[in-house]
Amino acid sequence: MARKALVERALKRVKTVERFAGKRRVLKKILSDSNATPEEKRAARVKLQKLPRNASPVRLRNRCVVTGRPKGFYRKFGLGRTTLREQAMEGNIPGLHKASW
Repeated sequence: MARKALVERALKRVKTVERFAGKRRVLKKILSDSNATPEEKRAARVKLQKLPRNASPVRLRNRCVVTGRPKGFYRKFGLGRTTLREQAMEGNIPGLHKASW
């Protein structure tokens, strides 16, 4: 099981990304706009750099919802590989079963 602090930090990052998503989208649009003046782009770049680092979606890490494990994550199920196997063996995931039965 992952340390509780790491799981809580990941949840805090998710909230921060959601909070600043609109502002980031507007600033990114200005930067990619070919009609914007260099001064507007420079101002947008400075504002984007002043946003918190954790506001960037790149800093998010997928984690197992049960154990918080960061590696071996299956997006389709939202579970880590070991938890997925345990749940499949118990029959808790419909349509998923062991291949070598």
